[in-house]
Amino acid sequence: MVATGKIVNRDVIIKNELGLHARSAAQIAKLVRHSKAKVWIKKGDEKVDASSIVDILTLACEKGTTITIIIEDSSDIAILNAVAELVESEFGE
Repeated sequence: MVATGKIVNRDVIIKNELGLHARSAAQIAKLVRHSKAKVWIKKGDEKVDASSIVDILTLACEKGTTITIIIEDSSDIAILNAVAELVESEFGE
């Protein structure tokens, strides 16, 4: 986890066989709806709004892909950790 002022980010690896698909993207979007500030998911040079299922799907994250979860307000650290735990638990699949 890296903190830079109020912005905090954490790298996680997609572990589940199906990668980051519609159901898992919906789980992420549902979690980040409760954030106080923006939450982003970054893959390489692409950064998308983590509250948008469609935006998340455009990243086309397969198994083994490293993504970065970024929160713009450190008060949302619980959301960052919840999203990271969701990814690390293979979305409960």
